Amino acid sequence: MKSTNGKKWKLIGLLIVLLMAFVLSGCLKDNKQEKIMSIEVLGPLKAVLIIARQGFQDFEYNETKRVLEEAGVEVSTASLDKGLAVGKLGQKVEVEMSLNEINLEDFDAVIFIGGPGAADYEDDPLAHKLAQQTMEQGRVLGAICIAPTILAKAGILEGRKATVWSDPIVQETIEILREQGADYVDEAVVVDGKLITANGPGAAAEFGQKIVETLNK
Repeated sequence: MKSTNGKKWKLIGLLIVLLMAFVLSGCLKDNKQEKIMSIEVLGPLKAVLIIARQGFQDFEYNETKRVLEEAGVEVSTASLDKGLAVGKLGQKVEVEMSLNEINLEDFDAVIFIGGPGAADYEDDPLAHKLAQQTMEQGRVLGAICIAPTILAKAGILEGRKATVWSDPIVQETIEILREQGADYVDEAVVVDGKLITANGPGAAAEFGQKIVETLNK
């Protein structure tokens, strides 16, 4: 009799273990599926590069775009207006959207490319508003070459570390940053939280890499 009861309880115990294993297996499977669905919903990281319609810096645009895309970031190009943009060295780029068409909810990073034409944005209210909202929403904001002056005149560099391209003799761009309260740093690339600035074409690859690193934090 005792032997029969013992076998009965062993059988019950085995059934309980099997049931628990089945339930846990289902939970783990569901969690895995939820994780996969979450990744699919979030999608890839996205960045918008803002260039001048005339006179953007060709190498800065190409190299920054290359580094971002090689890291899996989807890149769009914007300017004051849609259409064909022409670089300082003659490169032609099709602009996909105008500044007023940029919806920040669609992008993880906003990046201003330099070149002589970038000076057109220094006092542009649309460019200023875009830079301000990018910072306010905690997105990554980048500017290279003379483009950090756009951020300075937008009033968002006060108390922040930043760099900028400057003529060796006439250091007007550096003065613009300092006048607007920026902590100018004489380095190729400067990272201050989600703000990344660089001082010219030679820093473009590192600039792109720092953007990628900041996006993935």
